[in-house]
Amino acid sequence: MVFKEYDYDNQPIVEIVNEIMADAVRNRASDIHFDPTPDKLKVRFRIDGDLVDYAYVPNAFKKNMTTRIKIISGMNITESRLPQDGAIKTELEGKPLDMRVSALPIVDGEKVVIRILDYSTSLQGIDNIGFSDVNLEKVKRMLDVPNGIILTTGATGSGKSTTTYAMLQRLNVPETNIITVEDPVEMKIEGLNQVQVMAEIGLTFAAALRSILRQDPDVIMIGEIRDNETARIAVRSAITGHLVVSTIHTNNTLNTIERLTDMDIERYLLGTALVGLISQRLAKKLCPKCRGSRPATEYEKLVIKKAINLDIDNLYTPVGCDDCLGGYRGRVPIHEVCELDQDIKDAITNSTPKEKLRSLVYGNGKTISLLQDGLKKAVNGLTSFEEILRVIDIETDFGDGDEELRMALLGKLPTKSAEENEEGNEEAATETPAVTPAPEPVTTPIEKAPETTPTASTPEPPKPEPVRKVDPNNPEYEIPTEDKLSFNQSDINFGEEMSYDDFGDDYEDDY
Repeated sequence: MVFKEYDYDNQPIVEIVNEIMADAVRNRASDIHFDPTPDKLKVRFRIDGDLVDYAYVPNAFKKNMTTRIKIISGMNITESRLPQDGAIKTELEGKPLDMRVSALPIVDGEKVVIRILDYSTSLQGIDNIGFSDVNLEKVKRMLDVPNGIILTTGATGSGKSTTTYAMLQRLNVPETNIITVEDPVEMKIEGLNQVQVMAEIGLTFAAALRSILRQDPDVIMIGEIRDNETARIAVRSAITGHLVVSTIHTNNTLNTIERLTDMDIERYLLGTALVGLISQRLAKKLCPKCRGSRPATEYEKLVIKKAINLDIDNLYTPVGCDDCLGGYRGRVPIHEVCELDQDIKDAITNSTPKEKLRSLVYGNGKTISLLQDGLKKAVNGLTSFEEILRVIDIETDFGDGDEELRMALLGKLPTKSAEENEEGNEEAATETPAVTPAPEPVTTPIEKAPETTPTASTPEPPKPEPVRKVDPNNPEYEIPTEDKLSFNQSDINFGEEMSYDDFGDDYEDDY
């Protein structure tokens, strides 16, 4: 992407704003950031997860640009002291374009962020959003269950909404009554009854769910489980014959179970209601036009061997071309799909320790972990090995049973070449070393330091006579110099010591 410069003196601000949004869509940006600084307004695009500078707006025009964005997004242009939210609905090259806008007052002005909503991937269904064959079959089986909870977990911006909407597309059939509760409604889908949460009038997730249960729903979609009350209602909805689909902010399967138990949900209800957990993250996708290949290092071979039991010699690597950004174009999801069987449900109900629960979830290949799914996609050329290490949290995604793999990722396990070197050193140590006679010491006569003859000290130059300064108006008056102005502190009488009593009662009360 090329840095853009606009002619702000001659080009209308309306055209500039429209061109910025059009360029953002063409460059596959997910967000547009307008960041005010003391001397300019920085415009940045978030492309494939990274912020890239796009343009600078001079100080004289940044207020005009912020006002224009607030007008088209339906915000109050006279209010710049409080945060505001808005939306933009338009068309670009014949395609509908939905954008969410947020304005936040900061020290140097108003920071505006435009989120570009693109759910074209969701409309293609779950078959086309990056699930591996094994994980895709698990998700389809989970969606065929008549009642229970299916949770999609991950950090903000990890694609949870895209996955959730893709699952709703599969469930959206004429025989099914689907009701959603969202904040905000990000994508309008025909056949769904979508409720917009408005907390300012009391229409919260929990309040909407209580009314939805009287609407004879088959499937309930909750935009996000944020509090204990929403979680409890969702669980009770699941055990009373409804399929509940929702999202929650956690890292992986085990963290999701811990989070739900911390929300004051009875374990016997949780063990009964949970059907499946989908954890996901997004990694940069290698550009298919310019990706290259390189020999794998011993460290990479060791990690891949420990994680997915594959022997490799080469790995794909980013190169870079005109069609991509640093060798990457787009993003690919990394999934961890846990289909809860009866053993896992019983372990949740009986408060089984975390390490025992981990062995039930990941043991015998039941669940492909985030690392395993990511490394398989790296070997297949969808992403790079470095990207997988960037998105995987080594400290929290592994337990005691995975200590060897974790140590391999941290580089604390010896590689193959290191082991061979150690074996060679041990063999060399077992052999009888040849005895070499010690060389005779060589004595070197000590030379005396040359004697120094004392030199006559250089006499100090005479001090110059002080310059006599005379007042031009009174030649007989000599202006005193600094040495004549010096005094001793002991010569000054500061008076007698004082106490609080000398200031009166008021002074003592105040201090």
